[in-house]
Order: sequence, then C-alpha cells, then structure tokens
Amino acid sequence: MQDTINHSIEIYTDGSCHTQLCVGAWASIILANEDVINLSGVVENTTHNRMEILAVIKALEFVLEKINHSNLKITVVSDSQYVVGLLHRRPKFILSDYKTKAGNDIRNKDLVLSLFNFTDNLNIDFVKIKAHQKPTGVINYNNEVDKLCRSLVRKNLCNL
Repeated sequence: MQDTINHSIEIYTDGSCHTQLCVGAWASIILANEDVINLSGVVENTTHNRMEILAVIKALEFVLEKINHSNLKITVVSDSQYVVGLLHRRPKFILSDYKTKAGNDIRNKDLVLSLFNFTDNLNIDFVKIKAHQKPTGVINYNNEVDKLCRSLVRKNLCNL
C-alpha cells in the first residue's frame, strides 16, 4: 500500500450468519487511492447483526493502523439498516445509558460503543445501499462483500 495522504476512501461492508448454528462471517472492501483491500473473518457463536457491525469496525481498525487518516473523509457503504441506524439512535442510547426499557444492556453494546468511538474520532459518513442488486457492467462492491461473507459461512459450516 502506498504511504500517501488519502483525502477520501470508501468502505463496503457486510456480515452474514447461519442462524441455527450461530456461525458468522464479515467482510470489508476498502477502496483507497488505487488500492482495493479485502478484509474478512469467521466468528462462531455470533449473530447476523454482530457480523454487520464487526465488518465496519475491522475496516476502520485497518484504516487507523495502515492508512494516514489525518484529513481523511471515510464513506462506509452498508446494506444494513441496523448499522446505519445506530448513529441515529445514539442520543437515545446515551439517555438510557445503553440500557433497554427492561434495564438490560442493549444488544451488542460492546461493538456499538466501539463503533461510536470510531465515529467520534474519524470523519465518517454512512450510506445505506440496497442489498442484492442485479449485476451490471460495473463492479458492485456491496455484492462482492455479500458473496464473500456467504461463502465464508458455507465454507466454515463444511468444516464443522
């Protein structure tokens, strides 16, 4: 990867999970300058929403570690209404001290707090994109991360 100052990057993220076996995968594609960086992982005993958030967090961790992020504009593109909606729900979470009406911690509190830490310290916009769009002549990175996630879940299920 080039060691240059980037002015903007795009990050495409997705997560998938086999709900009965609780095996999940996450994937991120980072477009920075001319580089296309693929990140992915498999997690056991997880949920779909955890994988969606983890994909964003792993990509942002990579940006902090490997890319000069000063004056960097980051656009995270996700088909997850859950992930994109978290930012709009943040004021409510703060007022409730990240608790549900029943007094329990909100789901995925650990990952939600981690995501909010990134949004506090980086210049990030979230863009909601429609899932499973029909193929065109242009590379659809959202479809690519979706295919990668589902493939990783299937592959990991075969190894159980």
